[in-house]
Amino acid sequence: TSLAHYCRDNGVLLHIHRAMHAVIDRQKNHGMHFRVLAKALRMSGGDHIHSGTVVGKLEGEREITLGFVDLLRDDFIEKDRSRGIYFTQDWVSLPGVLPVASGGIHVWHMPALTEIFGDDSVLQFGGGTLGHPWGNAPGAVANRVALEACVQARNEGRDLAREGNEIIREASKWSPELAA
Repeated sequence: TSLAHYCRDNGVLLHIHRAMHAVIDRQKNHGMHFRVLAKALRMSGGDHIHSGTVVGKLEGEREITLGFVDLLRDDFIEKDRSRGIYFTQDWVSLPGVLPVASGGIHVWHMPALTEIFGDDSVLQFGGGTLGHPWGNAPGAVANRVALEACVQARNEGRDLAREGNEIIREASKWSPELAA
């Protein structure tokens, strides 16, 4: 799109917000599925898009959301009906789009977010940062400490789904911001 070209030429990221998507993709009798919108938005040249989170308030079924994430990021996706991918998709050289998780997420969601999105994503913590009892900066520190603890635990082979709360509690021993 012209806007995508302008952004590339001027070193600006293009965020694709999914506001109003429900008007199109939640209609039972007409409309289209979000996976179709996600593909169209990737083709439009965006850099990142709200993909749903599974946790928090931007709901979505886990396997279907993982399918969206793969359709946005990966160059080649095999057909997998359980994840809502009905045919093999080869994006060839079309750049991927980073999925954005936001909407009611906070440090206790970090194990699930790390497991769902991996390393290539954007995690937007609005109230999860600004709502910290000590203010914005300590809220940002708490989020960063929780993220780093989860990534380290994952890399050490720990089970984030089963041990997530314990991982956050362990990290809070070393971070008063996370413990608050």
